Amino acid sequence: MLIDSHCHLDRLDLARHDGDLGKALKVAHSRGVEEMLCVGINLQSFPRVLEIAENYPGIYASVGVHPSESRQETLTAATLVNLAHHPKVVAIGETGLDYSYGSDSTEMQKERFCIHLQAARLAGKAVIIHSRDAVDDTLHILDEHLCPGSGGVLHCFTESWDMAQHALKLGLYISISGIVTFKNAAALREVVKKIPLHRLLIETDSPYLAPTPYRGKPNEPAYLPEVAAAVAAVKGLTVAELGEITTTNFRRLFGLPLVTTT
Repeated sequence: MLIDSHCHLDRLDLARHDGDLGKALKVAHSRGVEEMLCVGINLQSFPRVLEIAENYPGIYASVGVHPSESRQETLTAATLVNLAHHPKVVAIGETGLDYSYGSDSTEMQKERFCIHLQAARLAGKAVIIHSRDAVDDTLHILDEHLCPGSGGVLHCFTESWDMAQHALKLGLYISISGIVTFKNAAALREVVKKIPLHRLLIETDSPYLAPTPYRGKPNEPAYLPEVAAAVAAVKGLTVAELGEITTTNFRRLFGLPLVTTT
């Protein structure tokens, strides 16, 4: 069993599935991807994210405002906490910092990041963190505002082992996307070798970042086995072993019942 710890089911390109999300999920299930976390990126689209989680078993949701959306939303911690009360909402985010868009919104992004961390503490939920071109500020804010023991994950991780070590010391998990399959991702694969198994997650981040051999095409949860195979190869595991480990990690992080096998 595999769990896609970060995907955007409300944004999938469903053309090859006749516009039917249910068909896309069946294809994923046929490849062993049985559960998914549909991650919210703004409040306008959250009702659809929650609708998907409510209508399909094994789908969970998060509520948050992506840093690229920071200027488009009026946001308070109370709003996030209220929306996070739904039993299918297991996390706050995604949130964080993304400086690849320029410097005009950095202060707003920092403010919103802190709001999300406050909401995660108040709601007792893990936080999903996006960090791009903002390592120092991301770690500084986490040092100052992450509630010890609240839990969280650096998703789609592509940074250095130094950043990974810092995050691990804060109690965070690290999630690896299809980028790990790219030919030019040797440095990332070296980092993956060092990540402790009990803090490791895998994801598609679909519809973005499709793994090899689908690179350049719209991504979807059905392609998670390619990510799993690449990570398993780096860690010297079978895909089944990696699936069992990352499933346990996902459930532990997001406060879901652990599944025992006989």
